[in-house]
Amino acid sequence: MVVFRVFLVFDHSIMTTASSLPLMEESMRWFGLADSVSLAEIRQTGATGVFSSLHEVPYGEDWPLALIEQRRDAIAAAGLRWTVVESVPVHESIKTRSGDFARHIENYQATLRRLGAAGIRVVIYNFMPVLDWVRTDLHHRLPDGAEALLYDPVKFAAFDLYALKREGAERDFTPAQCKAAKVFWDGLGVNGREGFTRQTLDLFPGVRLNVSLDDLRAMLARYASIDAQKLKENLGLFLKAVVPVAAESGVKLAIHPDDPPFSVLGLPRIVSTEQDLAEILAMVDNSSNGLCYCTGSLGARLDNNLPKIARRFASRIHSAHLRSVVHSEGGVFFEGTHLGGSADMYAVVRELIGELARRRALGQADWQIAFRPDHGHKILDDFRRPEPTCPGYPLIGRLRGLAELRGLQYGIAKANTVTGSTES
Repeated sequence: MVVFRVFLVFDHSIMTTASSLPLMEESMRWFGLADSVSLAEIRQTGATGVFSSLHEVPYGEDWPLALIEQRRDAIAAAGLRWTVVESVPVHESIKTRSGDFARHIENYQATLRRLGAAGIRVVIYNFMPVLDWVRTDLHHRLPDGAEALLYDPVKFAAFDLYALKREGAERDFTPAQCKAAKVFWDGLGVNGREGFTRQTLDLFPGVRLNVSLDDLRAMLARYASIDAQKLKENLGLFLKAVVPVAAESGVKLAIHPDDPPFSVLGLPRIVSTEQDLAEILAMVDNSSNGLCYCTGSLGARLDNNLPKIARRFASRIHSAHLRSVVHSEGGVFFEGTHLGGSADMYAVVRELIGELARRRALGQADWQIAFRPDHGHKILDDFRRPEPTCPGYPLIGRLRGLAELRGLQYGIAKANTVTGSTES
């Protein structure tokens, strides 16, 4: 018998530990004590931080320091860190510049000061009017049995045209989509239409539950005289009021892109393209005026070049949501796996790792970006667990995404260290 001995020679000069690499901080979204996913479970995923918010505080009201510290300390007691506030909502009066908007801006400023005093350094917000993110299907079944979120413009057109009956809605859809929407609506029947309408109203996470069609019509009416340009003006006025306070408090503001990044229900969307982002950052040229870089929201437009956007605005990216959508015919898109879909996640993460290395080389104390796997498929034991607190946030599906993204960023960072490259 011949025995072969293989000797492996390691060059210890290039051996690096994960702690020495320029890696993003791994986090998970946590919706508070009522979340169906516990902090203990989040810790077991390997994440070290959470993105969280005080959802119990009504929109527009200031956050009491005691509640902020209570949330921070509860997270710390679980062995985690409150890395990012997601989010401090912007009241509708601020977006429309009406009513008691001045009081709500003062409340926002007070909240930023208290968050800074509590050691919270990044705050996500959005400027989407009326609605937050929009989907038409929460349980789209994939060939492997997993479930994903999906947006179908035909179903949304059916709601807009025949349930909401919004004036001029037909101009927002193609003739083919309008025709298919009529077929879909007619095929539902009376009972089916009632269920579909209620379901669609309940799918607007920004509106919350128990909203009627008349309620929604009233919300839309507030924007009758507000186009994209006017909404941008209102955003600029808001930023001029709050960015200096954020900077003084040691807080970085990170605006979240529109989801989806195009008009819905006739409402203007102003955080949808590379040009939009450039204009927003120029409104107040301060590092505290930055971005939450969401590959899923921006990726829902095929004309958005995700790596290019990351490269151009890298120094102003203060947090990241990483996910990938799959585009199919007719404008339909659904959530893919985190390394699948239409996004070139390798190129995106390479840009972000390159930015971390640049910041660290410059000696920036806040060089690290916190990211989280955004949304996730419902898989495996997710089907036996309680329904996610928010659609798209099952535990196991996000764990899979976190593990995939962890491996991707570690491989890129390690390869750059071995080659001596800090470029993205």
